[in-house]
Amino acid sequence: MFRATIPAFEESVVRELLVNALVHRPYTQRGDIYLILDPEKLEVVNPGRLPLGVTPKNILHASRRRNDGLARAFQDLKLMEREGSGFDLMYERLLASGRGSPTTSEGTDSVHVVVPRRILHPGVIHFLAEADRKFALSQREKIALGLLAPTEGLLAVELADLLELNAPSEAGRWIDRLIHLGLVHAAGRSKATRYFVPPDLLKEAGLDQKTTLKRLAPHRLKALILEDLERYPGSPISAIHRRIGSEISNRAIKRALDGMIDIGHLVKVGNNRWTTYHLASSIDQPTSDGR
Repeated sequence: MFRATIPAFEESVVRELLVNALVHRPYTQRGDIYLILDPEKLEVVNPGRLPLGVTPKNILHASRRRNDGLARAFQDLKLMEREGSGFDLMYERLLASGRGSPTTSEGTDSVHVVVPRRILHPGVIHFLAEADRKFALSQREKIALGLLAPTEGLLAVELADLLELNAPSEAGRWIDRLIHLGLVHAAGRSKATRYFVPPDLLKEAGLDQKTTLKRLAPHRLKALILEDLERYPGSPISAIHRRIGSEISNRAIKRALDGMIDIGHLVKVGNNRWTTYHLASSIDQPTSDGR
């Protein structure tokens, strides 16, 4: 019964893209601002590089004014969000409409911002709208929930990377209240903590998908690795990854392997691309005379 009209590109997002392009471009060099519209995306190309201290990896948080007077004029005209909040708004609106987040890249002497048009996850629209109606979510909470809802869960380090945070521990101020409200669950500890939307909420929103190995508990992953190396001793990580499941992240497998080496269950032989892994019990131990 839920219906929503979703424009191809929201006015607030397009306005923010254009205002950012006008306010933050360097006017000491020539060049035009380009809007490139195609069926799948809207791309804005701005002459010049990003301001000093701002990169595509921290643009969600970093803010540097290049043209103060122009920025104040746009803010007085209510055409620009307060400083540092423009990209937050774009992230929020795109994720709330079931799309991916904007992507930013730098060319030799240009900045490119791409906004996707295609709705990837229609169920997210209803889910976020209902969550916001019940709990009055903050902008940060909407962004974090919009990133988590279409997935089977994200590790703390993965969520921190998507939110452009310096450390996984910083994600707390984005999701602590979501956990308290029961909209997000957490499992594991430290960097291995996995955050996910409870399955019953995903099912209610029509976001439940096929069961995969992405949420495999660490102890089960280690058991799989032990069984694999028992059958195929001396395997590189790429072969282990392929056999036990390509859905599992390479980072998770590497973390499990390192942990099992630390506690003496596995032995690593070789370096870099020639590294192979063996069960500790299968490696011959030296005799007392060194043989």
